[in-house]
Amino acid sequence: MATQVTNHSDEIRRASETQFPPLELVNRPTVTTEQAAYYHNRKPQTLREWAMTGKVIQPIRINGRLSWPVAGIKAALGVPA
Repeated sequence: MATQVTNHSDEIRRASETQFPPLELVNRPTVTTEQAAYYHNRKPQTLREWAMTGKVIQPIRINGRLSWPVAGIKAALGVPA
């Protein structure tokens, strides 16, 4: 009986692709850290470090949680607004 070995990062990537819409279709003003990390192709912890150091884009806090402006993500990635 053959078993299929899958890469854990491939599973996470596939789950994220089905969970998050393409950046061009996002019409909300802000997104979560996990979603912003997906668009930047980084881990969420990297974006949390950016929030502390002020690198790349600056998030806003809503009820104590980080929210990342979609306009800032699009500008950083060169996607038309």
